[in-house]
Amino acid sequence: MPAEPRSPRERFREQTRNEAKQVAVEQLAESGPAGISVNAIAKRMGVTGPALYRYFANRDALLTELVVDGYRDLAETVERIAHEHRRKSPENRFREVAAGFRAWALGGPQRFLLLFGTPVPGYTAPEGTTELADRAFRPILDAFAEIAPATAPSGALDRQLVGWRERRGGPQAPVLALRRAVRAWSRLHGAISLEVIGQFAEMDVDPELLFRAEVESILAESWE
Repeated sequence: MPAEPRSPRERFREQTRNEAKQVAVEQLAESGPAGISVNAIAKRMGVTGPALYRYFANRDALLTELVVDGYRDLAETVERIAHEHRRKSPENRFREVAAGFRAWALGGPQRFLLLFGTPVPGYTAPEGTTELADRAFRPILDAFAEIAPATAPSGALDRQLVGWRERRGGPQAPVLALRRAVRAWSRLHGAISLEVIGQFAEMDVDPELLFRAEVESILAESWE
């Protein structure tokens, strides 16, 4: 059955919330996550603070919406890329997903830093964001799972990784794929973070070439 049309009040509420989140994203770009203020957003929108608090209980509630939106957008981005390149080899699919992750981060650096940068003092993201973050990681794990040799956990790290995936539920992956994917995610995150905060600006080095070299280094690693 088709969804019932929303009332004018519901449409106005959604419009107001979306406008507030857009202004919050602008604040992110201007002063980072710590600079987000519901009262300042209300002033920029031409409404009172109490009026906007009807839509967001406090700053943390607004931050949570931005975090959830960011993780969802990242997850949908890398999932789409993985699907578009599903007929390629796992190695080439990983290359495409890695490049897509970097492009997503450079397209919204403050959004990237909100998710992966220095934690906002006094703010803790809700548990619901864990599943979205896992969705963003999953295409990388899936690529390595296709080519990883089967082996038993061989140390404390392997056992911890297996336990982590068991707690996440769903299909399991070879332990070597888990280890490789987590290390790859860490290295991609590190390279992108350095680029986003401008650490390569004075080096006269093309960050894209450096990133590609890092991707190739990840793929060239031994499975042991």
